[in-house]
Amino acid sequence: MENEGNKKSIKERTKAKHKEKQSKEMNESSNKQVAALFSHLEIAKGANASLASRDIHPAVLVIGLQFADFKICGANARCIATLTAFKKVIQDYKTPEGTTLSRHLPTHLSPQISYLVNSRPMSVGMGNAIRHLKLEISTMDIDLADDDAKLLLCEKIDNFIRDRITVADRVIVSYGLQKIQDGDVILTYARSSVVQALLLEAHAKGIQFKVIIVDSRPRLEGKGLLRCLVDAGISCTYAFLHAVGFVLKDVSKVFLGAHAFMSNGALYSRVGTAMVAMMAKEKNIPVIVCCETYKFAEKVQLDSFVMNEQGNPDEMVNISTTSTPKAGLLDGWLHKPDLKLLNLLHDLTPSKYITTVITEVGMIPCTSVPVILREYKQV
Repeated sequence: MENEGNKKSIKERTKAKHKEKQSKEMNESSNKQVAALFSHLEIAKGANASLASRDIHPAVLVIGLQFADFKICGANARCIATLTAFKKVIQDYKTPEGTTLSRHLPTHLSPQISYLVNSRPMSVGMGNAIRHLKLEISTMDIDLADDDAKLLLCEKIDNFIRDRITVADRVIVSYGLQKIQDGDVILTYARSSVVQALLLEAHAKGIQFKVIIVDSRPRLEGKGLLRCLVDAGISCTYAFLHAVGFVLKDVSKVFLGAHAFMSNGALYSRVGTAMVAMMAKEKNIPVIVCCETYKFAEKVQLDSFVMNEQGNPDEMVNISTTSTPKAGLLDGWLHKPDLKLLNLLHDLTPSKYITTVITEVGMIPCTSVPVILREYKQV
């Protein structure tokens, strides 16, 4: 029985090593096929078993795998998952002798953060949340007992999730309801959790409106939103990005989600958002963005090429619109040295194409982003 168990264990280890080697070879070949102009952009390396040292907490390992597979992909969902995992890390943390929690805990969190970044590049919101957590750790009283300090930090994490995400979304929904009226035809792109909550709440309030969901390959996130809204009884139309010019003729308002807002008022969001906003503005249709203030970034960005995130190029090979993969002309692209695929995940929408931004602090113009950042710094 022991021999059988040992054979099974050796077989599993060999299989895992082979899978890891295969993944590494695929990453190397994919990197060779990246266009030189975009070689500086971040690309998810995926959750690698070799990086999962004993310092990585199991909760962080789990969400790292989910980030890499895009099982958790929304900015809010990723931030909440990260902070929840860090709560478990803090709860299980024990301060080594000869040091204090406030001095050693940031060092303990560093490999956890590195593992998550390696799984998938960090979002602006995640970065802001982690900086907030590190600030809370650094300002803690060194004389505070470890158990009390850990309880206090967990409470701070819960407060951040509640105040800056959960309650913020509810407030954004309440402001957004003022912009939806009977007879409206609302267009939205891909899937935003706060826009979804707004549309469901408007329907629950008895407002009569229709929704047009514009989607794009390869992620087809809009399908999830379509399913959710149809189940709630909302009249929906589903269209692909190339048809946005046609469907806009019936639209009265455009509601968009956000990955981040830059200091110059530019919207950083799912690739394709800029096209929707620009075409809507061309037809004098209001473009309203729903965004929590924790996603505001202090940096300035002028285009989508200096900073962005690359997705897996292989996702573009599958041209099927169903769950069954269907190979197209790009099948076997890795073996064509002159062919390179670019799968950008985000784009940048200039502030002039956005009518207003709905945040938890009210409806503001894009130009007020640095003002909000300055106010939060003073708190």
